[in-house]
Amino acid sequence: MDSQPPQSESLRERKRRETLARIAETGLQMFIDNGYDATTLEAIAAEAGISARTFFYYFKTKEEILQHFQGSGFYEALRPAILAVSPDQPPLEAVRDVLLGMVSRYETERSIVIDRLLRSNEALRARKQATFALMETTIFEALCEVWPQPERRDEHRMVAILSIGMMRLGMELWRQDGGKRRMADYVGDSFARLQSGV
Repeated sequence: MDSQPPQSESLRERKRRETLARIAETGLQMFIDNGYDATTLEAIAAEAGISARTFFYYFKTKEEILQHFQGSGFYEALRPAILAVSPDQPPLEAVRDVLLGMVSRYETERSIVIDRLLRSNEALRARKQATFALMETTIFEALCEVWPQPERRDEHRMVAILSIGMMRLGMELWRQDGGKRRMADYVGDSFARLQSGV
């Protein structure tokens, strides 16, 4: 998530960016060390060397700290990637190719830790499910733009649901297997099984 600061960045902006990063890093490390539920906002503030009031200037909830690290751009890049596919390609193959090209964004040590934390708490699991539902909707809407025929809407909805399902299955198999192969290989295998009728 850290990017090079712009040359015109003021001292105040740099201090704000550095404080935000310090709070987020402190929070993430405390979630890893102590567990998400056992870590309080006040404890994060104290460990980061700031007041609780300052903490709330940067983050309102613990969940926002995890969101800070989910800046891979996967969700934001999904729609434009699908809109760029060729309408000569079958929709399921088009979405498969887009997802295979994008899942590598999840394949970092930090994203594995974030994913583990997101699965450690019921509210966070529900949020993760909601994110997958948003991805399905994004895929569906983009497919309707690439192939705008009204009679294809049901097909597009099915493709969106199946595609996210295959991506999730591949990701889960990748986690269970300890990431022995690239995540894209597991997702690709899931799509292959779907397309072969298994």
